[in-house]
This record gives sequence, C-alpha cells and structure tokens, in this order.
Amino acid sequence: MSVIVENVCKLYRNQTALDNISFSVETGSIMGILGPNGAGKSTLLRIITGYLTPTSGTIKINGLKVDPDNLEIKRMIGYLPENNPLYPDLFVREYLRLAAGFYKIPNSKKRIEEIIDLTALNSEAFKKIGALSKGYRQRVGLAQAMLHDPALLILDEPTSGLDPAQLVEIRQLIRNISSDKTVLISTHIMQEVDALCDKVLILNHGKVAALETPEKLKTLSIQKIRTFLIEFKEEASFEIFDPIEGLTKCEQISTQKFLLYSADVDLRPALFHLAVKKSLTLLTLQEQGSTMEHSFLEIVK
Repeated sequence: MSVIVENVCKLYRNQTALDNISFSVETGSIMGILGPNGAGKSTLLRIITGYLTPTSGTIKINGLKVDPDNLEIKRMIGYLPENNPLYPDLFVREYLRLAAGFYKIPNSKKRIEEIIDLTALNSEAFKKIGALSKGYRQRVGLAQAMLHDPALLILDEPTSGLDPAQLVEIRQLIRNISSDKTVLISTHIMQEVDALCDKVLILNHGKVAALETPEKLKTLSIQKIRTFLIEFKEEASFEIFDPIEGLTKCEQISTQKFLLYSADVDLRPALFHLAVKKSLTLLTLQEQGSTMEHSFLEIVK
C-alpha cells in the first residue's frame, strides 16, 4: 500500500494552508509529520483521508486517486483524529459494534474481540468509554481506526496528553501494527519521531521544509551544534567556563552538572585543562549526540 502525494495545494480565500506538497510512503513504513502550530499538518491528513478536497494536486493510495465519494478508498483508510471523538455513554464493545456496522464488517463479533485483544482493552471492555483513563480512550480510538483492517493508518497526535507509561504502551502498539500497514503520524513529540518513524516530513508555513530519515535529519543543521555534558564532584559556577574559546552557550543543570554548546568546536580538551587548573574532580565529560530538537528548531526558523 503506497501513498503518493503530488503537488498538493490548499487555499482558504487568501490564506495558503498547503503549498505544493509532494512525498510518498511505502507499505510497512511509518512517516512522522512535524511542524509548528498552523504549519498545515492536520489539513494535509484530512486531505489524504478525503475529508477535505485540495485546491490542486493529487493523492493516490495504492494507485487509486483519493476522491471524497470513493468508498473503496475510504475502506483502505483508518483515521484517529487529534481530539479522538468518542461516545462516553457507550460501552467499549457497544461502540465498536457501532463502528463495525458503518464498515459492514462480516463476522463483526469475532473481529471486535480480535481488535480488543490487539489493543489490550480486555480488562476495560466492560466499562463505559467515559469511565476510561486517557490512555485507554486512546486505545479505543485506535481500535476503531483499525477495526476494518485498513492498509493506511492515519494518526493525528495519537499520544497527546498521555503520561510516560501510557506513551510507551501506545508507541509499542503502533510499532506492532505497522509491519503490514502504511502509517502516518502527526505529532509535536520529537522522541516519538525518533522512536517510531522511518521517515520524517517537516512542514513550515504550508511548505515542505525537510523530508529525511530521523538519522539524516539530525545532521541537517544549518550550523553544526555540538553539545557537551560536564559534571564535577565539587560545586561550581557557570562563570568558570567564560574563558573557553568556541563556547556559544552554557546551561546549568545543577551546581555540579552543566551542558555546554559550541559551533562545531570540540570543547573537551579545553574543559579537561580547565578542570585541572581549577582543581575540580571530573565525574563526566562527554559529547552528547545530535538531537532532533536542534535540527527541527533550525529548520523551522
């Protein structure tokens, strides 16, 4: 199941929401869609689902052009919108039976039990949706999106508002279901992209600002930023780093631990000599890897 987006534009009167967007995703791949608020992420996902019509350009799913009236296309797509609209007064199984009726799923009772098992909703399936935690409500949304076994799964902010334990569970669930599907995820969480995605699309002001793998994206900084972690046994003040040549920024994590930044300069030799000069005992001195946050912030600037 391939998804091909070609030269898609979306205008709202005089405002350009999407400006000539093109990319493709293959089966078994997870693509993360990043961008600041208002960049066009949700608009793009709604166009791919057929909910919105582009002003120009085309989207093809498995070779078929997306058309709001094409039911065959809609059967290929599972969609979890950002606000995860559910019926709080319905029981979990009751809600899934309702969704199965929309898709006219044969032997729906068996399929509902399969999807409850897949999304680990077994212990909560007897409850009303309104009584579930945020993490379990997200699971119900995912269960609904996957109920008809779609080839393309579109998730808009699927982990928004979840606690760390719930984040890990939902990410693992997405990984488990992605092996034979194409998955598009819109998110603000950089760690999520790093942990899940094979490719990253960054939108900014409705345009494609970057389209790379997470690993490649970390190397795309306009200015190479290097980060160093230093920790002393004794307490110290960040002013002691002022003489270090090439230092561009210093962040104090604690009275003993600091993050130092440079523009493509290795600060470790100078930091070692500084520690010796100041009679400070080094506990840690290491260069941190490039981060998605650094690259993202530079790209959208």
